[in-house]
Amino acid sequence: MSQKALIIGSGIAGIASAIRLAVKGFQVEVFEANDYPGGKLSQIEKDGYRFDAGPSLFTLPEQVEELFKLAGRKTEDHFQYLKLPVACHYFWEDGKTIKAYADIDKLSEEVERELDEPADNVRDSLEKSRFIYEHLAPLFMHKSLHKLSTWTHPEAMKSYLKMGKLGIFQTMDEANKRQFDNPKLVQLFNRYATYNGSNPYETPATLNIIPHLEFNIGAFFPKKGMHDITLSLYKLAQDLGVKFNFGQKVEEILVENKKAVGIKINGEIIHGDLVVNNMDMVNAYKTILKKQKQPKRLLNQPKSSSALIFYWGIERVFPELDLHNILFSDNYLEEFDHIFHKKEPYRDPTVYINITSTYKPDDAPKDCMNWFTMINVPNNQGQDWEKIINEARKNIIHKVNRILKTDIEPLIAVEEILDPRTIEIKTSSAQGALYGNSSNNKFSAFLRHANFSSDIKDLYFCGGSVHPGGGIPLCLLSAKIMTEMID
Repeated sequence: MSQKALIIGSGIAGIASAIRLAVKGFQVEVFEANDYPGGKLSQIEKDGYRFDAGPSLFTLPEQVEELFKLAGRKTEDHFQYLKLPVACHYFWEDGKTIKAYADIDKLSEEVERELDEPADNVRDSLEKSRFIYEHLAPLFMHKSLHKLSTWTHPEAMKSYLKMGKLGIFQTMDEANKRQFDNPKLVQLFNRYATYNGSNPYETPATLNIIPHLEFNIGAFFPKKGMHDITLSLYKLAQDLGVKFNFGQKVEEILVENKKAVGIKINGEIIHGDLVVNNMDMVNAYKTILKKQKQPKRLLNQPKSSSALIFYWGIERVFPELDLHNILFSDNYLEEFDHIFHKKEPYRDPTVYINITSTYKPDDAPKDCMNWFTMINVPNNQGQDWEKIINEARKNIIHKVNRILKTDIEPLIAVEEILDPRTIEIKTSSAQGALYGNSSNNKFSAFLRHANFSSDIKDLYFCGGSVHPGGGIPLCLLSAKIMTEMID
């Protein structure tokens, strides 16, 4: 008889773990407190508009493809995507714009033409990003940092000799200021710190690994929208015999003789041979593992930033906007100081607008657009969010009006709002932080929870709050790292 695996949470890492364990021959059950799968990677539908609710950037699609291949399926029969010709449109208050082309030569020429930045500086920066990826990805993204075998692996030995070139000893901002002449390009490349909720003026320059994913490898878009990542993998898991239990909030992970033996839901005990926690690590220890030894150092680490999102149905098409758009703040340093130190949004925020209807027209009515309009904000520490939301909405609208030379408010036909409080409620993310613990110091990679418990046998962890980190590719890799530990 096959062994039984119990998975708590159906975020993208939980679904990926279910697929991998089912392929290994486990009988798998997933328990989800919400009535839908996907966690942050869900969707909102209202009055003819559809919005991807959470992550909006798709990189490293091979991590999704690998799951279909493991199950003996052809990816294209179940999940289709395309490579973006332009990764993002960038806008500044002085009228300058940049189209971040996927073609590096076109990107370099665009930057030289629009910002008077030597094209070779861009090419050189992306080669440095490739170098960081090739030396760190095998260690930090594909293996557990909590196993001795990782540190004695030949790939690790090679990386030790390159530490000075991997950005560990300087901040992202310091590295980018040395690389580029134009402050606008420094700002553009500093933006990648936000991909894991960090501050570019504090986080190590190793995060300059991220542009490699977006430019050298590419940014992509699922033809049915980001939510199709969730739906296609959810269906694959079901086809493999995984049972999903929705509206089932786990009360406790049961431990006997330092071994995970099951879970408790509504007073009922469900036995299993192993337990996988896909719930945010901090909230898991505070609730379903509260009887167990607490990793206090990890629990007390500062958390990443969060997001304030306005889902707007816009009754007009703006041809100058693409799938991904950034309207930059005039004072990036001050903006991050507000987010991480003053614990409040800056009055002139950088605005990100994701518009899937540019590639998927049925996401909005004819001659309309669906705007996922987001600013980075601090995590929830008891701020007056109603006041913050009202002020931020005004500031965002003023910024959009200035840069796009429009009057956006009369065009808003639909509005839904997501803030750090509701993020925490819907996804159990501690303080509504999007990426778990912050990455604002050089040791942050080592300050994430392992993909296994060192105290409790047969208890495993996956998702954005544990190693290797947040975002779709890293969540999928957390499932891979974790399940490779299990026989």
